[in-house]
Amino acid sequence: MEVDLYGTDWSAPSESSRLPLIDETSALGNQPPKDRLVAVLDQVEMRVERLRRDTVRIEEEKDSLLSTLDSIKHSDLLADISECDRDDITRYADRILARAMTVDVAVRTDRDPQQEEALHQVNMYIDQLVMSLHEDTVVAHTRCQTFMNACTSQPDPNSGTDKNFETAILGCTLDDQKRVKKRLQGLLDYFAKLNVTLYS
Repeated sequence: MEVDLYGTDWSAPSESSRLPLIDETSALGNQPPKDRLVAVLDQVEMRVERLRRDTVRIEEEKDSLLSTLDSIKHSDLLADISECDRDDITRYADRILARAMTVDVAVRTDRDPQQEEALHQVNMYIDQLVMSLHEDTVVAHTRCQTFMNACTSQPDPNSGTDKNFETAILGCTLDDQKRVKKRLQGLLDYFAKLNVTLYS
């Protein structure tokens, strides 16, 4: 059994990089069989982790694009153009949205029932926050910051921490906590673009 390694620079993906191949017919080299197989598995594990990171990045980019499209469709600038131009902009945005929704990527995280429930609660809190965004952006921004404070060891001193959200986020897996924190940061960046302040 011969193990051949191709594309050993795993930190730099390319079209020509190939996964390790195991040739059952070749004679094994000087390295013990177990060591050769473990080496291959180590390389595959690194590739899997890189694949997960890349997929998470793509998920985040898709979420960012969808948020941008949503902000365009609710932009105050639409009131300053003619109805015909507004319809053109809306159709253009809808066409891009439909195209974006053809991209379906996901990284599955193994969770126990308690972690599933905790994530459900976290998503419910954030969904309610997003729904309130168009009603009162200042309140929504303040609440978003209290959520972020629950996710960090250095909370914003100008706002408190939502204890219910904190309890829920602490019950989530580490991967989910990281994703939620990035999602909240994306919302805070959106508020910053709108120049929305916090309640004092």
